[in-house]
Amino acid sequence: MARQPVVAGRAEQLLGSAVVATAPVAGGDICTAVKLRLSSGRTALLKTLTGAPPHFFEREAAGLRWLAEAQDAGGVPVPEVLAVDGDCLILSWVETGRPGPEAAGGLGRALAVTHSAGAASYGSDADGYVGRLPLPNRPLGTWAEFWAERRIAPYLKVLRDKQIMSAEEAGAVEAAAARTAEIVPDEPPSRLHGDLWNGNVLWTNDNRAVLIDPAAYGGHREVDLAMLALFGLPQLPQVMAAYEEVAPLAEGWEERLAFHQLFPLLVHACLFGGAYGARAARLAQRYL
Repeated sequence: MARQPVVAGRAEQLLGSAVVATAPVAGGDICTAVKLRLSSGRTALLKTLTGAPPHFFEREAAGLRWLAEAQDAGGVPVPEVLAVDGDCLILSWVETGRPGPEAAGGLGRALAVTHSAGAASYGSDADGYVGRLPLPNRPLGTWAEFWAERRIAPYLKVLRDKQIMSAEEAGAVEAAAARTAEIVPDEPPSRLHGDLWNGNVLWTNDNRAVLIDPAAYGGHREVDLAMLALFGLPQLPQVMAAYEEVAPLAEGWEERLAFHQLFPLLVHACLFGGAYGARAARLAQRYL
């Protein structure tokens, strides 16, 4: 590892500790990431984003800290927030590796504990981000209201305005969302990661899964599980079986996974184009 003076100097300002070496980290879709080796011997990760939206890193840090509150009770691990400012975030380093066969079960049980830690409401005390897109979080009284008004309507509006989805496709999703109260069993709000695709699950050599890059809020726990299924988490059946050992899901949850995949598909349509929107519309038709 060499030492990039500008990056090292910024990290030293925030950490109050000398940075011995730095190295770029590949793989991030949004942020630039740099590995830091500190004089204490500790390793950290610095994330930066040129022209970051307001409070972008502060919201991520708040989500990590909120999820971390469940760790002592056996909740899923997240990186420790070492420092945060408007232009960057510094986290404890997560050393990835090959997990053993019991790691998937450990993730399922730990995620159930995190969800069970609960939330004060459907939503959050501040809006956030999913990727680089705004994530409206103002609380509403029921999951059906929150899902339709905060997770479906804002992204449908973008897709309609940009003519990425046809009126017929958007109408199908909107009509399905209007039936949320009929489709989804009522549950108290869970403590959600909020952007739980397989790329945000890091497997370690000590048979743990560590979650990164949250868009955390209080919501229905099937949303996190649906996103794991949407993008193909390895060993998902083992994860789900272990989850249900700790916190059994309401009957018919498998049939509702596609319903809760509507939100991430709309987000992906906003970011990457209409194929995801068309897929969302096809899934929505199942619930009409």
